[in-house]
Amino acid sequence: MNYEAILSRRVQQMKPSGIRRFFDLAATMDNVISLGVGEPDFSTPWSIRKEAIDVLERKKIIYTANAGLIQLRAAIARYLERSIHTKYDPEHEIVITVGGSEAIDIAIRGVVNPGDEVLVVEPSFVCYAPIVEMACGVPVPIPTKPENCFKLTADELREKITDKTKLLVLPFPNNPTGAIMTREDLESIAEVLRGTDIMVLSDEIYAELTYGRKHCSIAEIDGMQERTILVNGFSKAYAMTGWRLGYVCAPEPVTKELVKIHQYIIMSSPTVSQYAAIEALEHCEDDVKRMTKEYNLRRRYLVEAFNRIGMTCFNPEGAFYVFPSIRCTGMSSEEFCERLLDEEHVAVVPGNAFGESGEGFVRVSYAYSLRHLMEAVERISHFLERHGGKHET
Repeated sequence: MNYEAILSRRVQQMKPSGIRRFFDLAATMDNVISLGVGEPDFSTPWSIRKEAIDVLERKKIIYTANAGLIQLRAAIARYLERSIHTKYDPEHEIVITVGGSEAIDIAIRGVVNPGDEVLVVEPSFVCYAPIVEMACGVPVPIPTKPENCFKLTADELREKITDKTKLLVLPFPNNPTGAIMTREDLESIAEVLRGTDIMVLSDEIYAELTYGRKHCSIAEIDGMQERTILVNGFSKAYAMTGWRLGYVCAPEPVTKELVKIHQYIIMSSPTVSQYAAIEALEHCEDDVKRMTKEYNLRRRYLVEAFNRIGMTCFNPEGAFYVFPSIRCTGMSSEEFCERLLDEEHVAVVPGNAFGESGEGFVRVSYAYSLRHLMEAVERISHFLERHGGKHET
């Protein structure tokens, strides 16, 4: 069989995830400290697990409505009203998905026509551009800069808009940089978009994980909810990665089309996970605060430690990643990560996995114990003693 001729050329041309490549390499080695995958090291809170157990014992587990349990959609609507002060109709404006990843997928496929341009703020999570390409759209990166705290500026946005621009992907709090957008920042972005037909895909999966400043959604800004597709989920804040549950919120004309894609590729999201998510939203605020407090301790430790050993590190205000510069070594991001893994058995992710503007940086997740982080810093410090002779440029 000539599989190269049989398989989709578009898919064959896609690069594998740079995150998974280093995770898979680390899995083949002994005594590795892997700080590559953004997965909480906390167990899912007990009350969520107990709810799932109780549901399995007392309910018949069958398909839900395509858009998800109405009880869960109503709980999400209440959560969004109290957290970001926006009102969504649970009947018509919320769709439950298999993780935030599916929410991103159906949002892009539901909006993008062949040839449409999609502005992707970078550095950012690895999935946006490939999904745009699979939808026959054209991803247009907007690089952000460390001197602007990795925020998108109005001027950067304005410069990239053309008559083909259909969608802006706004991923804040950001993976991999940990950057956030304040209300003032979002107001300036909204001002650029007003009077256009450009939609916004606001990926807010890390909304609960901010430090010292409450998350603000672009959907809160006057006139923006009608053009915003809001994506969120339960994996990060509630330590529910394997439960595979997310959601998308948008005006009814949008969700009406998104649910069509969802019903054909998924049918409905996992039933047990949906009941457990209701418990998460209604009774686990203290658990989220406890985990966020611990993440904050780790964040502060890593930022101080990296700056101390010579890796200039931006102070992130959200998510659970730091994005230190490795330019002092004179290595590329990939070379740094490969040699660090080989010599010191520490796995981090090259910054260019998140877009070309990430070159010269690495992503380090602090969704790991402080003990692991301290050992990793010690090993990285030894690595820099051998290779860190060049100054930052």
